[in-house]
Amino acid sequence: MAMLVSGDPFWFGAGGSVAAHLSPGEWRAFPVAGVFSLIAARLGWRLEECLCLGLHAAPHARLRPVLARGVRVIATLRDGAAVAELAAWLQDNGFAEARLTVCEAVGGPRERLRVGAGWSDVQAPVAVAIDGADLPRDAGLPRGFGLPDDLFQSDGQITKSSIRALTLSALAPRPEEVLWDIGAGSGSVSVEWCLAGGRSICLETRADRVANIRANAEAFGIAHRLAALHATAPAGLSALPAPDAVFVGGGGDAALHAALWPLLPEGARIVANGVTIETESVLADLHASHGGSLSRFDMAEATTLGRFRDWRAARPVVQWRGVK
Repeated sequence: MAMLVSGDPFWFGAGGSVAAHLSPGEWRAFPVAGVFSLIAARLGWRLEECLCLGLHAAPHARLRPVLARGVRVIATLRDGAAVAELAAWLQDNGFAEARLTVCEAVGGPRERLRVGAGWSDVQAPVAVAIDGADLPRDAGLPRGFGLPDDLFQSDGQITKSSIRALTLSALAPRPEEVLWDIGAGSGSVSVEWCLAGGRSICLETRADRVANIRANAEAFGIAHRLAALHATAPAGLSALPAPDAVFVGGGGDAALHAALWPLLPEGARIVANGVTIETESVLADLHASHGGSLSRFDMAEATTLGRFRDWRAARPVVQWRGVK
Protein backbone atom coordinates (compact mmCIF):
# COMPACT_ATOMS: atom_id res chain seq x y z
CA MET A 1 0.00 0.00 0.00
CA ALA A 2 1.24 3.48 -0.83
CA MET A 3 0.13 6.79 0.67
CA LEU A 4 0.79 10.02 -1.18
CA VAL A 5 1.21 13.03 1.11
CA SER A 6 2.50 16.49 0.33
CA GLY A 7 6.17 17.41 0.57
CA ASP A 8 8.08 16.23 3.62
CA PRO A 9 5.65 13.93 5.51
CA PHE A 10 7.40 14.50 8.87
CA TRP A 11 7.54 18.30 8.63
CA PHE A 12 3.98 19.46 9.42
CA GLY A 13 2.77 16.52 7.32
CA ALA A 14 0.85 13.30 7.80
CA GLY A 15 3.89 11.13 8.46
CA GLY A 16 3.82 11.28 12.24
CA SER A 17 0.11 10.47 12.41
CA VAL A 18 0.47 7.45 10.12
CA ALA A 19 3.68 6.10 11.66
CA ALA A 20 2.16 6.18 15.14
CA HIS A 21 -0.14 3.30 14.11
CA LEU A 22 2.56 1.16 12.50
CA SER A 23 5.65 -0.73 13.63
CA PRO A 24 9.04 0.65 12.55
CA GLY A 25 9.57 -2.11 9.98
CA GLU A 26 6.15 -1.69 8.38
CA TRP A 27 6.74 1.56 6.52
CA ARG A 28 9.26 3.59 4.56
CA ALA A 29 9.13 7.31 3.79
CA PHE A 30 10.48 9.11 0.72
CA PRO A 31 10.44 12.81 1.59
CA VAL A 32 10.86 15.59 -0.94
CA ALA A 33 11.16 19.33 -0.41
CA GLY A 34 8.09 20.60 1.42
CA VAL A 35 6.39 23.98 1.26
CA PHE A 36 8.69 25.51 3.91
CA SER A 37 11.84 24.55 2.03
CA LEU A 38 10.40 25.69 -1.27
CA ILE A 39 9.33 29.10 0.04
CA ALA A 40 12.69 29.66 1.73
CA ALA A 41 14.36 28.81 -1.58
CA ARG A 42 12.15 31.25 -3.49
CA LEU A 43 12.84 34.11 -1.04
CA GLY A 44 16.49 33.35 -0.35
CA TRP A 45 15.86 32.88 3.37
CA ARG A 46 17.97 30.58 5.55
CA LEU A 47 15.42 27.98 6.61
CA GLU A 48 17.25 27.24 9.87
CA GLU A 49 16.73 30.88 10.86
CA CYS A 50 12.99 30.88 10.10
CA LEU A 51 10.14 29.87 12.37
CA CYS A 52 7.85 27.39 10.62
CA LEU A 53 4.26 27.17 11.83
CA GLY A 54 1.18 25.23 10.79
CA LEU A 55 -1.64 27.78 11.02
CA HIS A 56 -3.94 25.83 8.72
CA ALA A 57 -5.57 24.28 11.81
CA ALA A 58 -4.42 26.65 14.57
CA PRO A 59 -5.34 30.22 15.58
CA HIS A 60 -3.31 33.17 14.34
CA ALA A 61 -2.56 33.99 17.98
CA ARG A 62 0.15 31.30 17.85
CA LEU A 63 2.24 34.06 16.27
CA ARG A 64 2.04 36.32 19.32
CA PRO A 65 4.73 34.61 21.42
CA VAL A 66 7.23 34.44 18.54
CA LEU A 67 6.78 37.42 16.21
CA ALA A 68 9.06 40.43 16.77
CA ARG A 69 11.34 42.75 14.84
CA GLY A 70 13.78 40.80 12.69
CA VAL A 71 11.89 37.51 12.99
CA ARG A 72 10.94 35.59 9.85
CA VAL A 73 8.01 33.17 9.86
CA ILE A 74 6.74 30.77 7.21
CA ALA A 75 3.24 29.49 7.95
CA THR A 76 0.68 27.34 6.21
CA LEU A 77 -2.88 28.68 6.13
CA ARG A 78 -6.33 27.10 5.90
CA ASP A 79 -7.45 28.63 2.59
CA GLY A 80 -7.41 31.81 0.54
CA ALA A 81 -9.76 33.68 2.87
CA ALA A 82 -7.37 33.10 5.77
CA VAL A 83 -4.85 35.51 4.22
CA ALA A 84 -7.12 38.52 4.83
CA GLU A 85 -7.94 37.21 8.31
CA LEU A 86 -4.24 36.95 9.13
CA ALA A 87 -3.58 40.45 7.80
CA ALA A 88 -6.34 41.80 10.05
CA TRP A 89 -4.90 39.96 13.04
CA LEU A 90 -1.44 41.41 12.37
CA GLN A 91 -2.96 44.90 12.13
CA ASP A 92 -4.87 44.52 15.40
CA ASN A 93 -1.96 43.11 17.39
CA GLY A 94 0.82 45.59 16.66
CA PHE A 95 2.39 43.86 13.64
CA ALA A 96 0.97 46.04 10.86
CA GLU A 97 4.46 46.79 9.46
CA ALA A 98 5.27 43.13 8.90
CA ARG A 99 5.96 42.33 5.24
CA LEU A 100 3.62 39.59 4.01
CA THR A 101 4.34 37.38 0.99
CA VAL A 102 1.41 35.23 -0.12
CA CYS A 103 2.59 31.91 -1.59
CA GLU A 104 0.06 29.91 -3.61
CA ALA A 105 0.45 26.34 -4.91
CA VAL A 106 4.21 26.43 -4.36
CA GLY A 107 6.04 23.75 -6.35
CA GLY A 108 3.21 23.24 -8.83
CA PRO A 109 2.19 24.70 -12.21
CA ARG A 110 -0.08 27.28 -10.51
CA GLU A 111 2.67 28.63 -8.25
CA ARG A 112 2.39 32.35 -7.52
CA LEU A 113 4.11 34.59 -4.94
CA ARG A 114 2.78 38.10 -4.25
CA VAL A 115 3.74 40.70 -1.68
CA GLY A 116 0.91 42.18 0.38
CA ALA A 117 -2.46 40.99 1.61
CA GLY A 118 -5.00 42.84 -0.52
CA TRP A 119 -5.72 39.98 -2.86
CA SER A 120 -9.26 38.72 -3.47
CA ASP A 121 -8.33 35.79 -5.68
CA VAL A 122 -6.00 33.78 -3.39
CA GLN A 123 -6.22 30.07 -4.13
CA ALA A 124 -5.40 27.10 -1.87
CA PRO A 125 -3.04 25.52 -1.05
CA VAL A 126 -1.59 28.68 0.42
CA ALA A 127 1.15 29.66 2.83
CA VAL A 128 2.60 33.00 3.86
CA ALA A 129 6.05 34.33 4.60
CA ILE A 130 6.10 37.03 7.28
CA ASP A 131 9.17 39.26 7.49
CA GLY A 132 9.45 41.28 10.70
CA ALA A 133 12.43 43.39 9.59
CA ASP A 134 10.41 46.62 9.63
CA LEU A 135 8.51 46.04 12.88
CA PRO A 136 9.03 48.61 15.67
CA ARG A 137 11.35 47.85 18.57
CA ASP A 138 8.49 47.18 20.98
CA ALA A 139 6.58 44.76 18.73
CA GLY A 140 5.86 41.37 20.23
CA LEU A 141 6.18 40.06 23.76
CA PRO A 142 9.35 40.66 25.77
CA ARG A 143 11.18 37.53 26.88
CA GLY A 144 11.71 36.89 30.57
CA PHE A 145 9.17 37.03 33.39
CA GLY A 146 6.83 39.69 34.73
CA LEU A 147 4.75 40.83 31.75
CA PRO A 148 2.71 44.01 32.39
CA ASP A 149 -0.50 43.35 34.33
CA ASP A 150 -2.66 45.20 31.80
CA LEU A 151 -1.90 42.58 29.14
CA PHE A 152 -4.08 40.11 31.06
CA GLN A 153 -7.85 39.90 31.32
CA SER A 154 -8.57 39.95 35.05
CA ASP A 155 -11.07 40.91 37.73
CA GLY A 156 -8.18 42.13 39.86
CA GLN A 157 -7.24 38.67 41.16
CA ILE A 158 -3.80 38.50 39.57
CA THR A 159 -0.26 37.84 40.73
CA LYS A 160 1.24 41.29 40.12
CA SER A 161 4.07 41.69 37.66
CA SER A 162 6.97 42.02 40.12
CA ILE A 163 5.82 39.15 42.34
CA ARG A 164 5.03 37.07 39.24
CA ALA A 165 8.61 37.51 38.05
CA LEU A 166 9.94 36.31 41.40
CA THR A 167 7.44 33.43 41.44
CA LEU A 168 8.35 32.20 37.95
CA SER A 169 12.03 32.50 38.74
CA ALA A 170 11.40 30.23 41.74
CA LEU A 171 9.30 27.80 39.68
CA ALA A 172 12.13 27.58 37.12
CA PRO A 173 10.12 26.45 34.06
CA ARG A 174 11.69 24.19 31.44
CA PRO A 175 10.28 23.14 28.05
CA GLU A 176 7.46 20.58 28.25
CA GLU A 177 7.35 20.54 32.06
CA VAL A 178 3.89 20.37 33.66
CA LEU A 179 2.68 22.95 36.18
CA TRP A 180 -0.25 22.64 38.55
CA ASP A 181 -1.51 26.19 39.17
CA ILE A 182 -3.84 25.96 42.17
CA GLY A 183 -6.13 28.93 42.69
CA ALA A 184 -5.06 30.33 39.34
CA GLY A 185 -7.06 33.59 39.38
CA SER A 186 -6.35 35.15 35.97
CA GLY A 187 -3.87 32.43 35.03
CA SER A 188 -1.03 34.95 34.60
CA VAL A 189 1.59 32.66 36.17
CA SER A 190 0.48 29.78 33.94
CA VAL A 191 0.50 31.95 30.82
CA GLU A 192 4.12 32.93 31.40
CA TRP A 193 5.02 29.34 32.30
CA CYS A 194 3.58 28.21 28.95
CA LEU A 195 5.32 31.04 27.08
CA ALA A 196 8.55 29.54 28.45
CA GLY A 197 7.65 26.25 26.73
CA GLY A 198 5.86 24.38 29.50
CA ARG A 199 2.32 23.07 29.93
CA SER A 200 -0.05 24.05 32.72
CA ILE A 201 -3.21 22.82 34.39
CA CYS A 202 -5.06 25.61 36.20
CA LEU A 203 -7.56 24.91 38.98
CA GLU A 204 -9.93 27.76 39.82
CA THR A 205 -13.09 27.68 41.93
CA ARG A 206 -14.89 30.59 40.23
CA ALA A 207 -16.38 30.10 36.79
CA ASP A 208 -15.87 33.74 35.76
CA ARG A 209 -12.17 33.46 36.52
CA VAL A 210 -11.94 30.22 34.56
CA ALA A 211 -13.34 32.19 31.62
CA ASN A 212 -10.63 34.84 32.12
CA ILE A 213 -7.92 32.16 32.21
CA ARG A 214 -9.13 30.66 28.95
CA ALA A 215 -9.41 34.09 27.32
CA ASN A 216 -5.83 34.90 28.34
CA ALA A 217 -4.58 31.57 27.04
CA GLU A 218 -6.21 32.22 23.66
CA ALA A 219 -4.96 35.81 23.47
CA PHE A 220 -1.37 34.78 24.15
CA GLY A 221 -1.49 31.91 21.67
CA ILE A 222 -0.88 29.17 24.22
CA ALA A 223 -4.36 27.65 24.59
CA HIS A 224 -2.96 24.33 23.30
CA ARG A 225 -0.60 24.28 26.32
CA LEU A 226 -2.96 25.42 29.09
CA ALA A 227 -5.99 23.63 30.53
CA ALA A 228 -8.30 25.58 32.86
CA LEU A 229 -10.47 23.47 35.17
CA HIS A 230 -13.41 24.72 37.24
CA ALA A 231 -12.42 22.74 40.32
CA THR A 232 -11.41 22.95 43.96
CA ALA A 233 -8.14 21.40 45.10
CA PRO A 234 -7.23 18.87 46.35
CA ALA A 235 -10.23 17.03 44.89
CA GLY A 236 -9.28 15.47 41.56
CA LEU A 237 -5.56 16.25 41.73
CA SER A 238 -4.60 12.57 41.78
CA ALA A 239 -6.25 12.10 38.36
CA LEU A 240 -4.11 14.80 36.71
CA PRO A 241 -0.78 14.22 34.95
CA ALA A 242 2.04 14.31 37.50
CA PRO A 243 3.49 17.82 37.88
CA ASP A 244 7.07 18.94 37.59
CA ALA A 245 6.16 22.05 39.59
CA VAL A 246 3.22 23.38 41.60
CA PHE A 247 2.20 26.96 42.32
CA VAL A 248 -0.21 27.71 45.15
CA GLY A 249 -1.52 31.28 45.25
CA GLY A 250 -2.48 33.26 48.30
CA GLY A 251 -5.37 31.02 49.40
CA GLY A 252 -3.57 27.80 50.25
CA ASP A 253 -4.33 26.53 53.77
CA ALA A 254 -2.78 23.78 55.91
CA ALA A 255 -5.35 21.19 54.81
CA LEU A 256 -4.60 21.78 51.13
CA HIS A 257 -0.86 21.45 51.63
CA ALA A 258 -1.27 18.34 53.77
CA ALA A 259 -3.21 16.67 50.95
CA LEU A 260 -0.97 18.06 48.20
CA TRP A 261 2.47 17.02 49.45
CA PRO A 262 1.92 13.22 49.21
CA LEU A 263 0.74 13.62 45.60
CA LEU A 264 3.97 15.23 44.41
CA PRO A 265 6.53 13.01 42.67
CA GLU A 266 10.09 13.04 43.95
CA GLY A 267 11.95 16.08 42.66
CA ALA A 268 8.82 18.15 42.03
CA ARG A 269 9.17 21.83 42.89
CA ILE A 270 6.53 23.76 44.83
CA VAL A 271 6.16 27.50 45.30
CA ALA A 272 3.48 28.99 47.56
CA ASN A 273 2.74 32.68 48.12
CA GLY A 274 0.85 34.23 51.02
CA VAL A 275 -0.28 37.73 51.97
CA THR A 276 -2.19 37.07 55.18
CA ILE A 277 -0.83 36.39 58.66
CA GLU A 278 -2.67 33.06 58.67
CA THR A 279 -1.12 31.94 55.37
CA GLU A 280 2.28 33.16 56.51
CA SER A 281 1.99 30.84 59.51
CA VAL A 282 1.14 27.91 57.22
CA LEU A 283 4.16 28.61 55.02
CA ALA A 284 6.42 28.90 58.05
CA ASP A 285 5.25 25.46 59.20
CA LEU A 286 5.88 24.01 55.72
CA HIS A 287 9.38 25.44 55.78
CA ALA A 288 10.00 23.86 59.16
CA SER A 289 8.63 20.49 58.02
CA HIS A 290 9.95 20.21 54.47
CA GLY A 291 12.87 22.61 54.28
CA GLY A 292 13.43 24.71 51.19
CA SER A 293 13.55 28.49 51.53
CA LEU A 294 11.21 31.05 53.05
CA SER A 295 11.33 34.67 51.85
CA ARG A 296 9.40 37.86 52.39
CA PHE A 297 9.10 40.49 49.66
CA ASP A 298 8.21 44.10 50.46
CA MET A 299 7.41 46.17 47.38
CA ALA A 300 6.74 49.90 47.13
CA GLU A 301 6.03 52.19 44.19
CA ALA A 302 6.74 55.90 43.90
CA THR A 303 3.58 58.03 43.83
CA THR A 304 2.81 61.75 44.04
CA LEU A 305 2.22 63.47 47.36
CA GLY A 306 1.27 67.04 46.62
CA ARG A 307 4.32 68.65 44.98
CA PHE A 308 6.51 65.78 46.11
CA ARG A 309 6.73 62.00 45.77
CA ASP A 310 6.49 59.25 48.34
CA TRP A 311 6.51 55.47 48.48
CA ARG A 312 3.22 53.54 48.43
CA ALA A 313 3.82 50.11 49.88
CA ALA A 314 2.06 47.00 48.65
CA ARG A 315 1.12 44.16 50.98
CA PRO A 316 4.18 42.06 51.84
CA VAL A 317 4.29 38.67 50.16
CA VAL A 318 5.75 35.63 51.91
CA GLN A 319 6.99 32.90 49.59
CA TRP A 320 7.96 29.32 50.40
CA ARG A 321 9.94 27.26 47.91
CA GLY A 322 10.33 23.54 48.38
CA VAL A 323 11.37 20.38 46.55
CA LYS A 324 9.78 16.98 47.28
